[in-house]
Amino acid sequence: MKSAKVIIIGAGPVGTFVAYCLAEYGIDTILLESESSCETDMRASTFHPSTLKYLDNLNLANELIEKGLKAPIFQYRIRATDEILEFNLEELNDVLDFPFRLQCEQYKFARMLAEKLDNHNNSSVMFNRELISFSDTEKRVKLKVDHNGTIEEYECDYLIGADGANSVVRRKLGIEFGGFTYKEKFFTLSTEEPLEDYFNELSYVNYVSDPDEWFVLLKAPSAWRILVPVDENLDDDVITSDDYVKNIFKRALNSDDHIETIHRTIYRVHQRVADTMRSGKIILAGDSAHLNNPLGGFGMNGGLHDAWNLAKQLDQIINQNKDEELLDLYDRQRRTVMNDFIQKQTIRNKKMIEETGNDKYSSEWNRMRNIHLNDTERREYMFRQTMAQSLLREAEIS
Repeated sequence: MKSAKVIIIGAGPVGTFVAYCLAEYGIDTILLESESSCETDMRASTFHPSTLKYLDNLNLANELIEKGLKAPIFQYRIRATDEILEFNLEELNDVLDFPFRLQCEQYKFARMLAEKLDNHNNSSVMFNRELISFSDTEKRVKLKVDHNGTIEEYECDYLIGADGANSVVRRKLGIEFGGFTYKEKFFTLSTEEPLEDYFNELSYVNYVSDPDEWFVLLKAPSAWRILVPVDENLDDDVITSDDYVKNIFKRALNSDDHIETIHRTIYRVHQRVADTMRSGKIILAGDSAHLNNPLGGFGMNGGLHDAWNLAKQLDQIINQNKDEELLDLYDRQRRTVMNDFIQKQTIRNKKMIEETGNDKYSSEWNRMRNIHLNDTERREYMFRQTMAQSLLREAEIS
């Protein structure tokens, strides 16, 4: 039987980060992943300044920055009129150590950490391990894991489920995952074509508003990525067809040019938060505990903030003999942030991007125009968008 103080399920960005934080605290960890390697997922690509600060505390920020693109500017655009509201995080260089978003594919981060974990004295990474079952006894958590058809047994003091939206850990615990699923599908396309040539003054992060055909346009090191909503009743093979993709680019770029894609992904988007992130010695983090739409780049970052908080609490419990009630504190702090800030802000972001911008009295766009014009409100808004404000809120919760 293999044993560790902490076992983490899922080697995505959240799982690898919490494993690395724990290993740096001197806590023996095992990271189990059902796939043969860290998945090449193009979905998340934004690292916020608050997250970069956490990484810098572990001397990881500069290494990741070298793999990505600095994006201090993000833009809101109205598709019909080309109106642009531009926000520059460099205005906050007096309060942020990293006054920019870092655009870098999440799999690069996960693979970077998995390699470090593989060479770390306090951790081991095991791929092709699928969690079958677990039981929380009074003293330890016992696991059964499938390794290419062979059942392996593990035990640990604490089990962390960082295994994504369809979390086996959450489902086996029977934890409710309240919220809703958006009616439309979301479709992401990646291309190496120079999409900046089709727009005026395009930034690396752009939210383009329209009631019917809004889209998000992001630059990552390897490609431009465009996210569009599509009718939930359309078959996936229709959505991914060359003709459908051609029409997306024709409308978005106002051009008949052929745009070659290197990646096409369809997924459903949810706004959900688990009823609890802790059950005894078993804890949830990241997408296994909360989901939100991608408008703002809060999903992965929220999960990484979970990881930092959880590792800190486990260090107190394991290394300093503090009470396990600190895991309840983790649950209160992180679920409060998710419900009070991230869920509300991402829903508001989606409402804005679905508008025409013509309603001068009650629209999200009009509210944003007023914020943009006011120096104090603009700074406060950008500070919230960096997620730094949510971490101040987290620290207030006891």
